Amino acid sequence: MTSLARLKFYATQPHPCSYLPDEQATTLFLDPSQPMDVQVYAELSEMGFRRSGDHLYRPHCQRCSACIPARIPVNAPDLSRQQKRILKRNCDLQVRSVRPAFSEELYTLYAAYIDKRHADGDMYPPSRDQFNTFLVRDLPFSRFYEFRLNGRLLAVAVTDVLPNGLSAVYTFYDPEEERRSLGRYAILWQIGEAARLGLKAVYLGYWIKNCRKMNYKTEYRPIELLVNQRWITLS
Repeated sequence: MTSLARLKFYATQPHPCSYLPDEQATTLFLDPSQPMDVQVYAELSEMGFRRSGDHLYRPHCQRCSACIPARIPVNAPDLSRQQKRILKRNCDLQVRSVRPAFSEELYTLYAAYIDKRHADGDMYPPSRDQFNTFLVRDLPFSRFYEFRLNGRLLAVAVTDVLPNGLSAVYTFYDPEEERRSLGRYAILWQIGEAARLGLKAVYLGYWIKNCRKMNYKTEYRPIELLVNQRWITLS
């Protein structure tokens, strides 16, 4: 364990929430001058922090506590029939782990995904600068898991490999391959990969009960939520 007491954190000014349109959000950031140490990152992930680009953050809203950190324990996943079908449907894919780096192939897939799936969000329109700043960071623990079919890139799961689990940073995929449920498959694959690596959980980020875009996270069972500084199993 490291001493977290020596770390400095900074809170943003209130700004419009990306998920709940009637709310104002405040975000707590680890001091950006603090080196991105994997052990510090792992300990902060236990407290609900996430990574975006070069920053570790968590919600710090004054009037709202809707963003609840979620993680999937990987030792005994309870797969639904639908999830088993998704695994079978994608058993023909090959997965390659690579260090984050820019390529036109990756960016083209990312841009197609944002254009088709998130044209109403704050990441639209996509740009190369946005892609690089958000996802292509030279961090020793970060991986691009590429999902390919006979060489053709179908999906990428941007994932941080931490001592306590895999942190699912972002996934983007071919929006024309809707039948494969590639986003859900990427999470199922990461559950298996975390177990293979001897890690305890896959960290999914935040779950918001009244946000339809977040509903998929509670499809995975068991799932744990960080409530009142304790991880509890959602029943």
